[in-house]
Amino acid sequence: MGTPPGGAAVTTQNGRVRDAVTTARRVVVKIGSSSLTTATGGLADERVDTLVDTLGRLTAEGREVVLVSSGAIAAGLAPLGLSRRPRDLATQQAAASVGQGLLIGRYAASFARHGRTVGQVLLTVDDVTRRAHYRNAYRTLRKLLDLRAVPIVNENDTVATQEIRFGDNDRLAALVAALVHADLLVLLSDVDALWTGDPTKPDSTRIAEVRDDADLAGITIGGAGRSGVGTGGMVTKVEAARIATGFGIPVVLTAADLATQALAGEPVGTLFHPQRQRPTARLFWLAHATSPRGRLHLDPGAVAAVVGRRKSLLPAGITAVDGTFTAGDPVDLVDTAGASVARGLVNYDAVELPGLLGRSTSELAAALGPAYEREVVHRDDLVLL
Repeated sequence: MGTPPGGAAVTTQNGRVRDAVTTARRVVVKIGSSSLTTATGGLADERVDTLVDTLGRLTAEGREVVLVSSGAIAAGLAPLGLSRRPRDLATQQAAASVGQGLLIGRYAASFARHGRTVGQVLLTVDDVTRRAHYRNAYRTLRKLLDLRAVPIVNENDTVATQEIRFGDNDRLAALVAALVHADLLVLLSDVDALWTGDPTKPDSTRIAEVRDDADLAGITIGGAGRSGVGTGGMVTKVEAARIATGFGIPVVLTAADLATQALAGEPVGTLFHPQRQRPTARLFWLAHATSPRGRLHLDPGAVAAVVGRRKSLLPAGITAVDGTFTAGDPVDLVDTAGASVARGLVNYDAVELPGLLGRSTSELAAALGPAYEREVVHRDDLVLL
């Protein structure tokens, strides 16, 4: 599976560059910590300048650029005398509070060489999952682009708790790409492409293009790299590519030192093709940008109705309830094996549901009143996973 660099299966569109890249007007670029910092912590100025020179040329062409940049925690290590990335949240937040200022200051100075102003945008999961926050985030990013500034986006590590973290900036980049309706997402790291196995092994080959999940069958996807300053890895990048392509956005995954070639449309790295049908924005956010507050266990009949026939979930098909949630929160619907099959917005509080389980809506309406003659999760508020 896959093709080595320069192999015959690399699509160059009859010798031309990748049209999906060269025609993209609004581009989101994500750069990882290991591509911006030294092994001991601290920013590598020449790497920042090289990236900015590439992005500066894009803006000079009239294209819009949003940069999702890791590196705040890593940049704060050396100034605080830390030899490696801390594991506890409090020290990570302390490092981020020092490093974020250094990071945005370095970007501001570098982009100034191209006559560009940068704007810092720090996000948490709530900012892209709660409707009011989501709209505010979109308006800020849109206005920065309208003013010809370059938004520099990062997770707000100084305040994010484990419950409201994205977990990695690859996922954040995919969600930001969807938020701004980008035409292209470019994921830059210290790996030049997706490979069929360990890139250092002679039997591994580069995968030039991914059109669907079938192209990923049998591939060994690795975790975080050796640098020790990042949190992601190839797993998070492939998942980010799935999220973005599911929203109709093509994705290029390659190494930071190949950014110029990648953004020029040359067939480097791996190109993930977008799905042809873009889902509704509401269901996209429900599937990818929310974290479930609880779980509803379904009997086989309810699984068949929800998954097979796309029906609403009724109390009669629920066997158990986990978690603490209120009406309007996202919950996962799980089958008898405990696997999540769907996610939806629940119409009841967690404390209300146990007394309703296994009963029909007509029975509940007769016993408790017409307010209980409603679905637990309506099919319009439900997405299959």
